[in-house]
Amino acid sequence: MNDLKLIFASNLIRLRREAGLTQAMLAEKINYSDKSVSKWERGDSLR
Repeated sequence: MNDLKLIFASNLIRLRREAGLTQAMLAEKINYSDKSVSKWERGDSLR
């Protein structure tokens, strides 16, 4: 399961950066907090 979290986190970071978005900008677009996006990118949470 840890591998899945790391893969998701690295993909999210790469795709967000390629789209030219900050964590706050992405969070606003998907209706989540920037703290949630940060946790996802650290692999702390996938919810």
